[in-house]
Amino acid sequence: MSSKGKKRVVLPTRPEPPSVEQILEDVRSTQPSDPMFVLIAESNKDLPVPRKKEESEVKSEPLYQQSHSYVEMNHRLQKACSLLKEKCEELKQAGATLEQNIRPLPKAEPADSAGT
Repeated sequence: MSSKGKKRVVLPTRPEPPSVEQILEDVRSTQPSDPMFVLIAESNKDLPVPRKKEESEVKSEPLYQQSHSYVEMNHRLQKACSLLKEKCEELKQAGATLEQNIRPLPKAEPADSAGT
């Protein structure tokens, strides 16, 4: 038997995905005891419960301010770090220059070391 002798199976066309309205209706018509919602609730025990918009805004504003100040401080620290690296390189170069300038100086002999 060759592969030419086999008939090709024609698959049905893929159905269209549900519309947003159909999805929302499906979610609204489910029971609270639906296994999916029970599993989601169990996995989200540690997460905060959604609250009213005003409550969440009141709680989110300090978090936003804290995050904003963290980001600003992080930028300042990065700038300070790069400035310190530049200054460190300058100091290393100055030290190397100083080292080169000191080496050629002849060692001075102490006066009257011959005992005159």
